[in-house]
Amino acid sequence: MLKGLYKNLRRDERGITGLETAIILIAFVVVASVFAYTVLSAGIFSSQKAQEAVYAGLAETQATMNVKGSMYAYGNDSSGNWTVDAVSFTLTTAEKGQAIDLTPNTGNGTAVTVISYTDKDQHVAALPWTVTWIGKNNGDNLLEQDEQAVVRVDLSGLSPLPIAYDTFTIEVKPVTGAALVLNRTLPARIDAVINLD
Repeated sequence: MLKGLYKNLRRDERGITGLETAIILIAFVVVASVFAYTVLSAGIFSSQKAQEAVYAGLAETQATMNVKGSMYAYGNDSSGNWTVDAVSFTLTTAEKGQAIDLTPNTGNGTAVTVISYTDKDQHVAALPWTVTWIGKNNGDNLLEQDEQAVVRVDLSGLSPLPIAYDTFTIEVKPVTGAALVLNRTLPARIDAVINLD
């Protein structure tokens, strides 16, 4: 009789099958939760990076400057040949943009905004320049909304100085925001004041 009971116990494996199924089900749930956590973490990380990129792009565009009006070149015939020794242009900020520091660079290299010059003969990374405020101005050196600043760039240190038909590029680079690139070509005749637009 004991032998028969033992045979019945060995044949009845329903409890073991249920236990194995429960273990497999728990393993699937654990693996699925780890996978879901990994996917969610990666998604949150990538969305944070995308948000940082969007905010950086907004900051870049908000500090953009515009040229208002014409760009002028100033001729000089001290050497017997007319050359250009300065240019000027009026800057404004883009609508509701960030303030741009226009503390002048008088040649000591401490300016926050840098103006560079390039032509077929040379590239100068930082030129001396001055600023004059016209119209509305609150008295600081920050170019803010509704303000206009006339920037005069001194080219007298260039060698050679620009002459008739020369093409050059002036690049205004603020600390934040996009650089403003101005490409101009001098006319056939250099006068004391030339409108380059």
